Amino acid sequence: MSPASRDLFLVAAGALAGLVGTAGGITSLVSYPALLLAGVAPLQANVANLVALVACWPGAAAASQPELRGRGPWLLRWGFVAALGGAAGSVLLLVTPPGVFGRVVPFLVAAGSLALLCQPWLAARPSWRADAGWGRLLFPCGLAALSCYNGYFGAGSGVLLLALLLLTTDPRLASANALKNMVVGAATITSALLFAVLTRVDWGAVVPLALGLFAGSLAGPWVARRLPPGVLRWLVAVSGLALAVRLWFSPAG
Repeated sequence: MSPASRDLFLVAAGALAGLVGTAGGITSLVSYPALLLAGVAPLQANVANLVALVACWPGAAAASQPELRGRGPWLLRWGFVAALGGAAGSVLLLVTPPGVFGRVVPFLVAAGSLALLCQPWLAARPSWRADAGWGRLLFPCGLAALSCYNGYFGAGSGVLLLALLLLTTDPRLASANALKNMVVGAATITSALLFAVLTRVDWGAVVPLALGLFAGSLAGPWVARRLPPGVLRWLVAVSGLALAVRLWFSPAG
């Protein structure tokens, strides 16, 4: 693959990944394998993918204004928690063997996908809400853990966070999806900053992928807003299960 064709391929893959990811949460189902196909080594692909994902945040924020209106205090509070978790995950990636989480990742992604399918039934239980019962503990602990995972590898973290937000914070899929995009963005920004300072980043792969991700992220919230919630839930969940199967046979690292 020539440099020019590789760049075009990564831009196209990034656009699709940004659309799919900001509409539901499976960004890395497209972007991470695309980097591998472009010839980037697994660990470098992981780092490049996490850095490039920063580009989804401004596009998703601009396209999700109706869902984010009035959410400023919530975003400040929990975005800070997500940012700390993302930083912790990135440090773990740099100091531990990449395969440590590799065999756990498929089960996490599959669990999040199944939780997404069961969300209408689970959300009817008031004890899941973030302001009542077990939800008071489930949401902050889940957000911190998933943000840490997002900084470590990230594939499937969007599905898991979307399921968590639907269960504990907002049962409306489009609104929960907008909040998910913002907390994922907070975790990703801190990870990208740490990687840029502490390790080698393949900027030749990051830049075209990020351009595509930004373009796709502008359309993702629009799609999430217009698709019937049941259809979007099944699309995201089935994609998540497919990602879990792929990761089981090709673990992270």
